[in-house]
Amino acid sequence: MKKLSVYTLTMAALGYLPNVSAQDISADRIYQPTQSDIGGAGLMQTPTGRMNRDGEFSVLYYDNDEYRRMALSLQLFPWLESTIRYTDVRTRLYSDSEGFSGDQTYKDRGLDVKFRLLEESRWLPETSLGLRDIAGTGQFASEYIAASKRFGPVDVTLGIGWGYLGRSGNIDNPLCDIADRFCDRANELSGQGGEFEIGDWFTGNAGVFGGIEYQTPWDPLIVKVEYDANDFSRESSRTPIIQDSHWNYGLHYRMNDNVNLKLSYERGNTWMFGFSFRTNFDDMTQYKRTDPIPAPTEPQLTSMDQLDTDELRSKLRKASGFYLKRFYLSDNGKKVTLVGNQSRYRYETMSLDRAAAVLANYLPASVTQYQFVDDVLGMPIAQVNVDAPTFKRAFYRADFTTRYKDSYKLVNVNQDDDDQLLFERASELGLPDIGFRPFLEQSFGGPEAFYMYKLRMDGYFNWVPTENFLVNGVISGTIVDNYDKFNYLVEDGEAPLPRVRTYVREYSTQSDIVLTRAQGTYVKEWQDNLYSSFYGGYLERMFGGIGTEWLYRPLDKPWAVGVDINYARQRSFESHLGFRDYDVLTGHLTGYLRTDYFFDNTLLTVSAGRFLAKDWGVNVKFEKKFDSGIIVGAFAAKTNVSAEEFGEGSFNKGFFISIPFDLLQINHSTGRGAIGWTPLTRDGGQMLQRAAHLYGITDARSRFYNEW
Repeated sequence: MKKLSVYTLTMAALGYLPNVSAQDISADRIYQPTQSDIGGAGLMQTPTGRMNRDGEFSVLYYDNDEYRRMALSLQLFPWLESTIRYTDVRTRLYSDSEGFSGDQTYKDRGLDVKFRLLEESRWLPETSLGLRDIAGTGQFASEYIAASKRFGPVDVTLGIGWGYLGRSGNIDNPLCDIADRFCDRANELSGQGGEFEIGDWFTGNAGVFGGIEYQTPWDPLIVKVEYDANDFSRESSRTPIIQDSHWNYGLHYRMNDNVNLKLSYERGNTWMFGFSFRTNFDDMTQYKRTDPIPAPTEPQLTSMDQLDTDELRSKLRKASGFYLKRFYLSDNGKKVTLVGNQSRYRYETMSLDRAAAVLANYLPASVTQYQFVDDVLGMPIAQVNVDAPTFKRAFYRADFTTRYKDSYKLVNVNQDDDDQLLFERASELGLPDIGFRPFLEQSFGGPEAFYMYKLRMDGYFNWVPTENFLVNGVISGTIVDNYDKFNYLVEDGEAPLPRVRTYVREYSTQSDIVLTRAQGTYVKEWQDNLYSSFYGGYLERMFGGIGTEWLYRPLDKPWAVGVDINYARQRSFESHLGFRDYDVLTGHLTGYLRTDYFFDNTLLTVSAGRFLAKDWGVNVKFEKKFDSGIIVGAFAAKTNVSAEEFGEGSFNKGFFISIPFDLLQINHSTGRGAIGWTPLTRDGGQMLQRAAHLYGITDARSRFYNEW
């Protein structure tokens, strides 16, 4: 998976940022839930029971005297809302050590989830259960149940909260009647964060909160009033927060369908200002410059003896992007097999529709089946059989019900002994694909600076000298960065773990031009469903080495199993080609599971084994794909390293968004880019960042990253 360049991100932002001027609001937006100050559907300080539409994504910023909040909120499923939040505590320093964090203010990281329990009906409110700051320091940790019911333009919310939302204790905790353990809550600050304090959930003081949201007759304006059950005098701010009232009042103004402004008066003494940008990952589209499917004609050939393979190759390439490598004839001329691949369309059927149309117009009517073999790096990954008579019924519009895809069938590659080879592309030494692209490395929320970055220009090359061998590399030149601020104040001999990632400052500052990657990969299919790769070289900026990967992946099945074993050695800071003394044998047993039976368009990946710091454990990655092709994912690695040894954050975790390139341009593309971020750079739970993973190479076995 390629990283998304700065240029691509900028074009995306400009392309989707609407004109910032008041205009009519879409009908389906008028009663859509709005974002709270904290992030997620809510009033101001309190949540509601509401859920947004599946795929709803918001970026928000809110500011007052004590806190600045930045959050990303995503409606992952119709019943699940997730929010990632950073809170800048303006009245508190990150640490007491000036040499470590300087004068940077404290940054609190939080993750919230909300689950819908009931959908709204005529008599019942929409009811949700939520968990705030579930793996943070506990400063803003809270649990709640909220119910919302709409009466025309008025939406009424009533809820009960524990922790942050219930600190005032305006009611007795009803769970105390069930068990005494619910009566008291542990210290609300849990140190380094990253721990799931499940034992504290729904314990301690409880508070009733609620409010109303009024959609005014003027579509852009919403008025909010809420009662907040928090006790702000118990905040961890270094200066006391005065709360003169539990009532908050706010205005929410929609500038248009995508941009929102908010102004509120809270706690009886504080003004709050905020704004948010929204889109929907299911709805995002991009105009495409697409060649139409060839119009039906009478077949050009009356006999296969008239076949001109050069002409056929040209027609297929131009109309469908299919690159023909070999062409076979079998079953007394009734079947043709085309071995090759296409890299033009993210939707495979767009290429198939056009390629089959070319064959229907070109080949004699005696050919009744077209067989397309998807060949990747010399490996026949999958085969699609096209029933020609069925395809032609749709092609010639012989009826109103037959569709192109009714003629397609995905099967294992089946090469018959009597197949007659009519064409094979001559073996030739292909030229490498060479190009340049800007690239942004980034991390958020560190003690040295909230945002750390490196903007570089990458020169890359991808070369396939033979069918089964791939060489790729990246040479990077730094344009600007601030990683010289990274300040891991531990000597090598005192570090609790081998330093495999916390040398980021040394790698970033020793040279402005570096060989980031130079990897050779040999791939092979041993039998149906079994694939392997052997690779070596400078596998990433920090490690080089050799390794092998094996993957068992049945056709059109939701699961696959793989294993990789790698000998890796740490690369030198100063030398482009040298190595340091540290080496490690690392590898993982990995299971892949498409969980569509439970969640639409999702992939769960679980890897168990040995990590770069010689720690043992499990890395879990979850990916959700939306209708636009955007994939949102999260990962977490828990190893035998204790929270104290790992340091701030307690365990390795991160989030990413993968965006199809063709969503950002008018030309079709199969490529993807990724935007990723992790809360902190630490050494535990770190995996080798090598290129060319077999699961991605064999995507055609059961497509996830590109569409069927």
